Amino acid sequence: NHQNRLPGHWKTLPESTRTISFRPEGKDPEDHPAIRLAYNLPGSPTAKSGDLTYGVTHPLSALNATEYDHLVFWVKADNPDNHPGELEIRFQRPDPRLPGKQEVARFKVSGITAEWERMVIPLNQMIGIDQWDQLDALVIALPVQSLHTAKGSYTLGSIELIRTGQPGPSRNDPLVPEHRVAWAASLGGEAAVKTQLRARLAGWPTRFLVDRSSLPKDDREFLSRLAADTWRGVEAMVDLRHGLPIDRIQFGKDSLAPEQAAIGDYTNITNVGVYLLGIVSAHELGLVNRAVALEKLTKTLDTMAGLETHQGFFYNYYNTTTLERGNHFVSFVDSAWFTASLMVVRQAFPEMAQRCTRLIAPGHFREFYDPETRLMSHGYHANLGQRSNMHYGVIFTESRLGSLIAIGQGDVPAEHWFSMARTFPPEWNWQSQQPKLRTEQTAQGHHWMGGYYQWRDYLYVPSWGGSLFEALMPVLVLDELQYAPKGLGYNDRIHTAIHRQYALEDLSYPVWGMSPSSTPGTAADYGEYGVKFLGAGGYRSGVVTPHVSALALMTEPAEATANLRTLAERYPLYGDFGLYDAVNPGTGEVAYSYLILDQAMTLIALTNHLKDHAIQRYFAADPWIKRILPLLAVERLEPG
Repeated sequence: NHQNRLPGHWKTLPESTRTISFRPEGKDPEDHPAIRLAYNLPGSPTAKSGDLTYGVTHPLSALNATEYDHLVFWVKADNPDNHPGELEIRFQRPDPRLPGKQEVARFKVSGITAEWERMVIPLNQMIGIDQWDQLDALVIALPVQSLHTAKGSYTLGSIELIRTGQPGPSRNDPLVPEHRVAWAASLGGEAAVKTQLRARLAGWPTRFLVDRSSLPKDDREFLSRLAADTWRGVEAMVDLRHGLPIDRIQFGKDSLAPEQAAIGDYTNITNVGVYLLGIVSAHELGLVNRAVALEKLTKTLDTMAGLETHQGFFYNYYNTTTLERGNHFVSFVDSAWFTASLMVVRQAFPEMAQRCTRLIAPGHFREFYDPETRLMSHGYHANLGQRSNMHYGVIFTESRLGSLIAIGQGDVPAEHWFSMARTFPPEWNWQSQQPKLRTEQTAQGHHWMGGYYQWRDYLYVPSWGGSLFEALMPVLVLDELQYAPKGLGYNDRIHTAIHRQYALEDLSYPVWGMSPSSTPGTAADYGEYGVKFLGAGGYRSGVVTPHVSALALMTEPAEATANLRTLAERYPLYGDFGLYDAVNPGTGEVAYSYLILDQAMTLIALTNHLKDHAIQRYFAADPWIKRILPLLAVERLEPG
């Protein structure tokens, strides 16, 4: 074994000065010097720790650990009541994307007893760092919520990095769809596959671009035309055999020829969910009758019932041709959106209720909940047998819908809602701006840390990236403007207004609405775009995507309608299946692709606008959601 023993230059974390002490004490079983880490926490061990981390840190001075694959050490607990203890081991390195922010890899060591035990931790299972160079600290932290006593100690020794040559599984391990690979080989390769994939789809566009002069001049007729064309595309991008939507079609330049297109015969469960909502939308708009809608819903749900799952949840990706799962990851936010879609379907079509409930019932969102941070994890790595240590920590992102569903389900306490960040501490200097008035707020027995960002006269709570998608996607099903007009609804309106003003006035764009989307001028790249100062981290500007204009129909209907019309009339953007995915207003380049997620969101938003909040009303009627709607009104974000 190649190894690197870490010397004893430990120091307490700044917030731990009065609660943590450590000193050399005896020898470990390998006869090396050991250290004793003692803690005496203020108050109850289950008290909220806020933004604090208790523990000790060891500087690593840009250590390159790429040649190692395990961290090993000896440890024992000295707690007087002999409860099995826990420690969290963390490595940190600078985040190359956000100066001043740290990437953190974590591993929780559980079941520590009064007897010496050698812990062997695969670095592959310390999720949060992909490149194991430039490490600047090793941290031993106390998971406050897991401590059984407010006072105790641990003894540790022989802390070292080693190379065994057997790193074990990692979160990045690919999952090869063997049947899909064999199918492609039997046809002679991917070139021949395209023709077969085209034949499996329910439809294909017949016009690359529509005649812009043919678009209706009346606004409502224009939006109805856009809805009908968009539905034809959503309906067409479905595998005929299995009823699952494919992820995307990327067309060649000025060509609809299948051999020049990239057809993504894979999907994730959010795609499936919004496709189901698209069927409900088409029925509400009178584009399909009830019998056809039921037939489509039944086919898709029958396929879903036969897919491989983990702990009652679907994996994040599946191949639509062979139905093989595409990765090892079970995603919280995608599981939540699929669940939300089933909740709408069972309200809109009671005859489907039992079938929907059978798909919902096995999954319990407590599997994603981290009681120490009181946040929802990004998901679960099935091949590692562990939850991701990354969390959805910002309230104003698309994941907030899943948090409400989890609370409504009864699996997660309401305090989770108030544990998500509205703003981050001012000393976190990687933020796009410093928060103002970040103080503790209290209402109806709930406590949270408030604060806001400011741009000109606008006051708001930030999202993560500053995209309009993060701000408004939950409004597809949850009418935040009705149930939280002074809270989330206010923030929805402000984010929309800033997006519009910043793009039109500051960037001098003729259109607005930036969000993750296809990138014009590239083969198939998907990029993250937004208004940087609207996000805690913040995405770059540069690309406008029509689907967020459709989302904005729920916050600024007149302005959003005008923007959709400008997009359709100014750029070569309107194809046979509605508006293509994105345009660069600076160059006029268009991303000639249809993504099922973006197209279905457009259709659902148009339905809410044209049919009196139909999808939102179905969602609000679900018993889980009825239960938690009052929670939305607790917090006031609107000034005054």
